[in-house]
This record gives sequence, C-alpha cells and structure tokens, in this order.
Amino acid sequence: MKVIVLGAGIIGTSSAWFLNQQGHEVIVIERQPGAAQETSFANGGQISVSHAEPWANPSAPLKVLKWLGKEDAPLLFRPRAEWLQWQWGLQFLRECTQHRTDHNIRQIVAISEYSRQTLLEVRRTTGITYDNLSKGILHFYTDQKEFDSSLPAARLMRELGCPRMSISADEVVQREPALAGMRQQIVGGDFTDTDESGDVYKFTTGLAKKAEEAGVVFQYNTSVTRLLSTGCGSDATVTGIEVIDAEGRHQVLNADAFVVAMGSFSQSLLKPLGISLMIYPGKGYSATYPVTNQVAAPTISLTDDGYKLVVSRLGNRLRVAGTCEINGYTRELNSTRCEAITRRTKELFPDACDYTAPVYWTGLRPLTPSNVPYIGKTKYRNLFLNTGHGTLGWTMGVGSGKAIAAIVSGFMPDVDFAFTGVKHPPRVAQLAIAS
Repeated sequence: MKVIVLGAGIIGTSSAWFLNQQGHEVIVIERQPGAAQETSFANGGQISVSHAEPWANPSAPLKVLKWLGKEDAPLLFRPRAEWLQWQWGLQFLRECTQHRTDHNIRQIVAISEYSRQTLLEVRRTTGITYDNLSKGILHFYTDQKEFDSSLPAARLMRELGCPRMSISADEVVQREPALAGMRQQIVGGDFTDTDESGDVYKFTTGLAKKAEEAGVVFQYNTSVTRLLSTGCGSDATVTGIEVIDAEGRHQVLNADAFVVAMGSFSQSLLKPLGISLMIYPGKGYSATYPVTNQVAAPTISLTDDGYKLVVSRLGNRLRVAGTCEINGYTRELNSTRCEAITRRTKELFPDACDYTAPVYWTGLRPLTPSNVPYIGKTKYRNLFLNTGHGTLGWTMGVGSGKAIAAIVSGFMPDVDFAFTGVKHPPRVAQLAIAS
C-alpha cells in the first residue's frame, strides 16, 4: 500500500520506518524543515518505563489547587475561555481515582516496555548512536509523604514486570555520588536498572536518514490543511490530504492509508471529520548546560520528584527538563519557569556545569487526561492514529511506531494494550527489522 504519515517527530518517523519494513510505500509530511524539530527536539532524554504513573492520580487534584497561580509550579493550569481545555480538565479529574490510575499504569507500562525492547532491537540492527546510556534511572524524593505514597505504585510496576526497586536515601547517594551534597534532604528513592536515556533528536534524525535510504520519502516544509473524505459508516474513507508545499503551492496527495502522528495538532485536524480526540498541549521546558566538571556531574539519569524535573547526561551536556503548563498552544518561554530549572539544577550540582548561558527550549506535549495515547483505528477504514503520548513520547515512541505499522498491515502487535478502535482477537505481526 501507499501510506502517508503526518508528522516527523519520534512517533511519525518510527511509524514510517516500520511501515517501510512491512513493504509499504511511505511518504512523510512535515511542516518543519527537518525531522524532530518540535516536541521531539530537546526533551528530558529519558526512556523511562518506571515513570509510568500518570499525572492524573489520587493526589493530583489537591496539588493542582495548591499550585494555581504559582509561576514556577511543576504543573501550572492557566484557565482559558476555551471549551477543549475545560473538557480536558474535567476528564483529567475523572481519571484521578485509584481504579483509573491503576488501569492507566498497566496500559502505559505495557506499551512502554514493548517500546523499550523495540528500541534495543532498532539500535542493534541500525547502529544509530544518540548519546545513549544504559545505566538505569534513579528517582529521588525529598518529601517523606511523597516517598511513602510512591511505594504502592512501585510495587504495582514490579508486578507488571518493571523492576522499579524502592531504595533508601543512602542507596540513592551510593548509586549517584553527585547527589552527596543533597543527602540530608533526600528521604528515599527508587531505581530501575532497565531504563535508559539518550538524545531523542539524534535518534529521530538518524532513523529518518535510515528510512530515507530505505525508500521513505520525507516532504519537509509542507503543511497539512485538511483531510478529504467520502462515504459514511463502514464505508467512510479518507481519499487524500490538502497540503501547502515548500513553494507555497496547494496540492492534494492521495494514498491508500493515512497515519496521523501530529501530536498536539492532531485534534484540530481530525475534528472536522467528526473525530474528537481528548488531546491538549502541555508546554514542557528544558535547559541544556555544558558539563565543566565530570566528577561533579551526574552519570545516571535522574528524576527529581519534588520539582518534577528529569536530568539526563547527554555526552558533555546536561539536559534538565520538566514542568507542565496547561495554557493553549503558545510556545513562548516563561523566564520565571526557565530560571526555576536553573536554580534547582545549581542546588543539586553546583560545580558540575557552566550555568551562565543555558539553552532553554519549550515544546508542546500532546497530553491525554489519562496519559494513555491513541494508537489504532478510526471510524474511517483507512485512517489511523498514533498520537497523544504526552510526556512519554520518547519512552513509547519506537514501540508505538511498530504497533501502528502492524495494525495498518492488518495484524495486531504482540503487546497487551488497549488499541483504539481495535476489537478483533490478537494476531501477532512478524515485523522484520532491516539494517
């Protein structure tokens, strides 16, 4: 089949790669001048199956209320006169029950672990390098109540096969000596040795290059204006897409199947077709610093629970990312939130980096209220979804690409996940990985 993939971030590029491996003719449409230019450009760098507990959990409502109006809060909700934001917020609250949280953790762990294993396979067969470290992820806590409340989630993840081990404060510092100066504040932590870190931009651009060599066509500087469709009910079909190309010309592109992997912008594209996705952008921030003292800088990827920040060593750079701002589609940098990241990083590792000229960045994470992405079919027989991965796009991305390639090809992936619109018994797809 001829398949058009909309979006060239980690999700879209991975989808294109695996569709090509299945033998399809693949075209990728991307409005930016290259792959991984938006949300996949400068995230926190973690491939973190252990970080599967969703934002929506029983403790979230009180935290959100406490953080309202605080410019440097980890999660900042800015109410807007926007119906989608309020719909999303109400659904978020419904997902905060313990029952829903446990259900969502199971889904997130399943697709994340599948993706981690798929990433290992792709790395082995393609040889792509991306400042990857396979040293695990260390999550530390500075609040006893937060640490105590993390224990049931860690226990559930172990039951699901994710080896997230709760450890003492002394063990935290033993695993990452760069945290020694914080020992008196740390109350405990957890460590997952199978988790990894790496530069998602380097990986995605490397995979895009491999995909092009294998025959995938990337049309950059091309914006999708709308999807064209015909029929209704079981006969509803997408016939093509309208685009504006790099020369400013309007074109209609046709294909046998279409995969929407446009992150936060998927919702507005699909709404005219009567497909309502509960996706809202969550603006996340990152700061990148050059490492000047190898001994004082961390060598394990970290999660600072109190500040909801992740820290990853990317070669001679330290990437610190996190926080979430629910405030529409603006990517404007908020200096208060940027400075809060640098202030906290200097507290943790005062002698590790040059903090005089940090490189700040922000991206729009496509958040669903549950943190569970949309992967699967729509009511249009040839239109497929791979979107809504929120803060875990790098963690879930490669496996999501392999999964949607199987579904487009008429199979079911070999992972126990609630795929959207897929109701048939599983049939395992045999996806070959070419080097």
